[in-house]
Amino acid sequence: MKRALGAAAAWLTLAALQAPAESSSPALSLWRLDCGEIHITNLDEYSDTYLYVGQQKTLTDSCYLIRNGDRYLLWDAGLPAELAGRAKEESGMRMSLRQSIGDQLAQIGVEPGQIEFVGISHYHFDHTGQLSEFPNATLLIGRLDWEALSGRPDRAQPFSPWVDGGDKLQTVQKDHDVFGDGRAVMLATPGHTPGHHSLLVRLSETGSVLLSGDVYHFSENVENRGVPGFNTDRAATLASMDRLGRIAENLGAKFIIQHEPTDVAELPQFPQAAH
Repeated sequence: MKRALGAAAAWLTLAALQAPAESSSPALSLWRLDCGEIHITNLDEYSDTYLYVGQQKTLTDSCYLIRNGDRYLLWDAGLPAELAGRAKEESGMRMSLRQSIGDQLAQIGVEPGQIEFVGISHYHFDHTGQLSEFPNATLLIGRLDWEALSGRPDRAQPFSPWVDGGDKLQTVQKDHDVFGDGRAVMLATPGHTPGHHSLLVRLSETGSVLLSGDVYHFSENVENRGVPGFNTDRAATLASMDRLGRIAENLGAKFIIQHEPTDVAELPQFPQAAH
C-alpha cells in the first residue's frame, strides 16, 4: 500500500509538470518586478573552484507576480523597502532599490491584501526583504528552510507575521502545485539552502517560464557549474542544476536566472505582463 501511495504521489507531481493548461482555465499572467540591484565586489565567493578571483559583478534582484484569474502569487520579496531611492554598502555588497513592491503593484491596480500566496525560493535576505508587507498572504516555503529559521533571529525577522503564530503557513517538502491546475509549480531544488525551490510558470502564449531562484546567480555559472562556497550542499546543488536543465529542455522553457539582468530582460518590461 505504501508503495502504491508513493507511486500515486509521484504520478501527481509528474502530471502537474506535463499537463497543459485547460482551455477553460482563467487567464494566467506574469509580471517581472524590480526588487533591487546588488553589486558584488568579491565574485570569487560565487564559485568554490576559484573561477572568479578578483572579479566583480552587478546582479539584479527580481521578483515576480503571477495572476491566475483573480488569484495572485508573489514569488520572492526582494530587498527591504526602506532602501527605496537609496543605496547601502554592507559585507562587500552595494545594494540599491528604486521602488518598493507595493508601489509597483499599485501601478497595475493590485493591493497587498489581494496577494493570496507569497512563495519564497529561500530564506536569504535579498529574497525576503519585503515579505512582511504581505502578512495576510499564505506563506509558501520549503520545509527545511523553515526549520533552518528556528533560533536564528537574523534570518527570521522578515518572517515575523508567520513565526509569531500566523496560521497562513504552508511548508513545502517536495514539489507544490500552487493553484492546483499545474500552471504554477514550485520545484524542489535544494542545495543553495536546504529547502530551496524554483518556480515553473506555464503561460498560454509565452510558453513555460522557469524561474531559477538561486540555483544559479548569473549565466556564466550555467556552463561552469559554479557552486558558491556558501551553499549548504554542493552535491544537491549540482543535482538541482541538472534537474532544472532537463526540465527546461523537455518543456522548451524560457530559463530565467533571477539575478541575471540579461535573462530578466527577456520578459516584458513592467508594467507589461507575459501571458
